[in-house]
Amino acid sequence: MKQLISKFVLFAFLFLNGGYWASAQQFSLEDIKTYPFPTELTTAGNKIAWAFDEQGKRNIYVAEGPEFNLRKLTNYTRDDGQELTGVSISSDGKWVVYVRGGDHGSNWGDLEPVNPSFDPQPNKVSVWTIPFSGGEPRLYGEGDAPAISPKGDKVVYLQKGQVWVVPTDGSSATKNLFTTRGNVGSLRWSPDGSQLAFVADRGDHELIGVYNFTSNTISWVAPSFSKDSTPRWSPDGKQIAFVRTPGEGGVPKSLLERHHRPWSIMVADVALGTANQIWESPKTLAGSRPTTHGGANLHWGAGNRIAFLSYHDGWPHLYSMSSTGGTPMQLTKGNFMNEYVSMSADGKWLLASANTGNDQLDIDRRHIIRVPIDKADMKVLTPGEGLEWSPQLTSDGSHLIYISATAQRPPLPTYMKLDKGTPQLIGEKSVPAHFPQNRLIIPKQITFQSPDGFTIHGQMFEPKGGGAKRPALIYVHGGPPRQMLLGWHYSDYYSNAYSINQYLANLGFVVITVNYRLGIGYGYEFHQPERAGTAGASEYIDIKAAGEWLAKQPNVDPKRIGIYGGSYGGFLTAMALGRDSQLFAAGVDIHGVHDRTARRTQNMLMPDQYERAPDAEEALKVAWESSPVSSVPTWESPVLIIHADDDRNVRVSESTDLVQRLQERGVPMETMMVVDDTHHWMKWSNAVKVGNATANFFQRQFMKK
Repeated sequence: MKQLISKFVLFAFLFLNGGYWASAQQFSLEDIKTYPFPTELTTAGNKIAWAFDEQGKRNIYVAEGPEFNLRKLTNYTRDDGQELTGVSISSDGKWVVYVRGGDHGSNWGDLEPVNPSFDPQPNKVSVWTIPFSGGEPRLYGEGDAPAISPKGDKVVYLQKGQVWVVPTDGSSATKNLFTTRGNVGSLRWSPDGSQLAFVADRGDHELIGVYNFTSNTISWVAPSFSKDSTPRWSPDGKQIAFVRTPGEGGVPKSLLERHHRPWSIMVADVALGTANQIWESPKTLAGSRPTTHGGANLHWGAGNRIAFLSYHDGWPHLYSMSSTGGTPMQLTKGNFMNEYVSMSADGKWLLASANTGNDQLDIDRRHIIRVPIDKADMKVLTPGEGLEWSPQLTSDGSHLIYISATAQRPPLPTYMKLDKGTPQLIGEKSVPAHFPQNRLIIPKQITFQSPDGFTIHGQMFEPKGGGAKRPALIYVHGGPPRQMLLGWHYSDYYSNAYSINQYLANLGFVVITVNYRLGIGYGYEFHQPERAGTAGASEYIDIKAAGEWLAKQPNVDPKRIGIYGGSYGGFLTAMALGRDSQLFAAGVDIHGVHDRTARRTQNMLMPDQYERAPDAEEALKVAWESSPVSSVPTWESPVLIIHADDDRNVRVSESTDLVQRLQERGVPMETMMVVDDTHHWMKWSNAVKVGNATANFFQRQFMKK
């Protein structure tokens, strides 16, 4: 009889607590983290290649039309943190070139060895080639940013800021092509492969140079005191279009005000070395140089039309104009953004990933759009409830190649015949059988108003089943120029966050993500708002508003609201815990920024100069008040602080300092140091460890056993 009563009590406990103990048995974080993640999608002819990250084991995969059957090309078998980037296919389709190692999403040290597996001899960042048909990879040498010649016979790449060259098949040793002052980048072959354009960064100015293989000479394109970048060849190889911005220096400007960042498009005669300005951006805030993916996204297409991206109508849209100048034609219009822009081989079409479509929810998705380079006739090629990005066309224009995902199915390479429009997945069997696809929650779009009038978008992961009010969590993305979406994300970092949010909902938490101001996807004023960042942290208004909105929801326990995020999301998590511990009961701060004055004081006050910004002292004070460390005196909520000590985006000292401050105040705190990994959890097992630690912390804080 006692056993029967005990079983009844247990059943009642589970039922009254919303059933989340039962749901917790559905899948583990390790289960959901088994998804493969594709990056570096590229095409040549009807062949495609990409890098697949499968539980930390990163390899090159290829496929060939018209069937596009997946084939694994390399055989790296360890979860050792060595990323694969720079993937490209030679024009003859015989070779795939790639880079192994480094941390290319970092702010500094991106080409330093990454060694989260503690190998006695760390892997150096190096350039490799492998036959498309299969075989063993061949090492070119240490380096980065490879570019295969149009003829497919040789490869140039960067090593220690200079250019090296090697036969594509690796039949002879690599050699230094030329040496010049500064750090060289942005390598671009001329259409016939006889010349190589590059950018030489010389600190306060940047120059565009051209190396001639026939004469073994370097010439400079309209050298000036400006910063010139993004060289793009004309189809006949006689001209180069590029972007010009002002060089460094000038009278110090206010640090607390927003300023127009001017830029212009130039066209140069390569033989003469002279250039003419064909377009200058409007002298408005929105006319500033775009900071979304690809920047100006400059392309030289058919009919001698130059395409570019600009924010000057309030949204990042595509434009084109004659190479001789004139009024630009706006190719895309509406309240949406374009990113991941590419051009067809014949130069007649532009493709992009855009948050637009027939559904009002599409503002929180991505779809592939196509538009002629000379006509405002945009078409959404991939409508629906999914998400699509990284568009490419095969050389003959017959197939669209891209990466697609849904709210439940993780990202996979995809192809589609343009005349029939039926998407076909590539590598669907790469998703493990035990991946809990059908048990994942389809997030709902949420919107609410900030006190100062912004409409804030987010997504809600709501566990199944009713019962008592649940604990709730807010996830805050980093960047901050990011946008969380209604499905799997196109960034590996945010796909990881998406999987953790799904897992937390599986445990019984109501989870919401917040697309706060400073993020992309909602127009210029949202992306570049007033009093944001070190000028006042106005973005925190949206985070607090999210907490207050969540507290009012009928399925949420307002006393059990937690918050977590990484990088800038860690910064805003720390702000929330320090400023509003009564609202945010606990949090996980992952590699957050905590002192906005650190390493910025010298730049603000400029003690080595007579001149300084007119509001330098006030700006330093505002930056301190915009920092979580200034709110430590009112911080009471428990926190878990996580940081990797080879972080190259946010210095680990940010967390080391905060830990000492919180210890002195006696704030309940747990910590996790991840040794020798970076900001991006290059080692898969470390990403799992961090995710499980986050979930475990919130379970202990908010779920009674």
